[in-house]
Amino acid sequence: MARMTAARAAVEILKREGVDTAFGVPGAAINPFYAALRAAGGVEHTLARHVEGASHMAEGYTRTAPGNIGVCIGTSGPAGTDMITGLYSAIGDSIPILCITGQAPTAVIHKEDFQAVDIASIAAPVTKKATTVLEAAQVPGVFQEAFHLMRSGRPGPVLIDLPLDVQQTEIEFDPDTYEPLVPHKPAATRRQVGKALDMLAAAERPLLVAGGGIINADASALLVEFAELTGIPVVPTLMGWGAIGDDHPLHAGMVGLQTSHRYGNATFLESDFVLGIGNRWANRHTGALQKYTEGRTFVHVDIDPTQIGKIFAPDYSIVSDALAALTLFVEAARERATTGQLPDRSAWAAAARERKATLQRRTHFDDVPLKPQRVYEEMNRAFGPETRYISTIGLSQIAGAQFLHVYRPRHWINCGQAGPLGWTVPAALGVAKADPSASVVALSGDYDFQFMIEELAVGAQHRIPYVHVLVNNSYLGLIRQAQRNFDMDFQVNLEFENINAPELGAYGVDHVKVVEGLGCKALRVTRPGDLLPAFEEAKKLAAEHRVPVVVEAILERVTNISMSGSDIASVNEFEDLATTASDAPTAAIPLA
Repeated sequence: MARMTAARAAVEILKREGVDTAFGVPGAAINPFYAALRAAGGVEHTLARHVEGASHMAEGYTRTAPGNIGVCIGTSGPAGTDMITGLYSAIGDSIPILCITGQAPTAVIHKEDFQAVDIASIAAPVTKKATTVLEAAQVPGVFQEAFHLMRSGRPGPVLIDLPLDVQQTEIEFDPDTYEPLVPHKPAATRRQVGKALDMLAAAERPLLVAGGGIINADASALLVEFAELTGIPVVPTLMGWGAIGDDHPLHAGMVGLQTSHRYGNATFLESDFVLGIGNRWANRHTGALQKYTEGRTFVHVDIDPTQIGKIFAPDYSIVSDALAALTLFVEAARERATTGQLPDRSAWAAAARERKATLQRRTHFDDVPLKPQRVYEEMNRAFGPETRYISTIGLSQIAGAQFLHVYRPRHWINCGQAGPLGWTVPAALGVAKADPSASVVALSGDYDFQFMIEELAVGAQHRIPYVHVLVNNSYLGLIRQAQRNFDMDFQVNLEFENINAPELGAYGVDHVKVVEGLGCKALRVTRPGDLLPAFEEAKKLAAEHRVPVVVEAILERVTNISMSGSDIASVNEFEDLATTASDAPTAAIPLA
């Protein structure tokens, strides 16, 4: 039997579980693990500037491809507490990441030793499991269980806390005979799928709601096949965006209070049956439940039994992994198609497509300062269907979801439930690290961008290129818009006269200088005609210099983006709507 430190055994397990990339920041209490990482080889490490940034890099890495599990590493004390935000983000969106922290020696953990904190207790609510390993011989089993938990059922993060002495203790471990555990995923039955299809057949105007669970399960192709077999329009959630391409004839648009399309909400309000797969009925999607559920029958398919009935009681439910469920849905639908048992949905689908071609928002504005809608119009022109977009929260994300186009799964990588400011830069780095050949484009407002701006230096140091579109109105735009309900504009204004950059006027922070100071490239755009050339130049600079390139668009100070504060039937359209094709020239369907 091979003899090695517990830290070395942990590294060997990482490799055998398919890990070849990690993000983190070393420190005294995790140095033995880093020593093992260095000695073992096979796991490329990217040094973050902040451990929270490392956790978001791990998230971006996981979200980029099926089977990926991002790993983030930090020392004891504040390193672990800093990564709590990343763990919260991951658990909220069902993203498996492994967080490894160092810890004070076991003998002094509860004696207020330097940077000794009960991180397992702190992390417990935002992980599938958090463990401080007190016996070195348990390290292999704890790591094996971690990967099994992350992959089983509803995916999610795990934290493993390793005391200094535990890492250094030698144990018996044979890595050559190590085998990962087979994950458990609940699966639908033919009887369950048959009942759901019977209910669907009885409906006149059915919709499919495609959630992030479909993308997590790598089941997007099956979703599209099922939609095509049945002829049923598909509404992707924000987390499920890309499961069916925006240009597909059965893509009916997104529904919700904020990240929604006019045509998506209109079609949903006309529906009488909804089959939700891999979704959790998030409140920004549903709005007021009375309006959302009124007059509709619901079937809910989800991998997590605790999600069934959490928001509202469906008429029928199936606990199943999306891939397993859709495999049976497709199989059963094919059989029914051959015997003529599938209703003709062509008129209903055509009506949904007609709404998509007519109920559009205007994007073409020539205003200076820029209107944000024009920025997204030009992004549609500059960045093709292969683009992987990354965004987190704010008016930038909401408007981006209303106006951008996504054509493939895992090409809209968005922090859905938690929405932490600062997520975008490190997540984009994780995505670009996971897919170095990809066209990666991040989208931030100025406040999100400033939260973890230091992580751009990671991209410069490690040569991780991507394009970051920064829409700058020097405001907390989403909070300002929400404060309209309180008749105030309080503590949300970021403007100031920068004594070192008077040319900026009231826009304050000179993002171009800061970005350049961090070793990256930056361009500033103030006129609409310069947007497309700037995006094209940014792509060239990223390819040439292999660093992040920021394109800052100076927006008008105040823009109210379409949204509702109550239900999906009462979205407030603040701007003029599109009335001709030239008003929305990059719409998914030219305006009819």
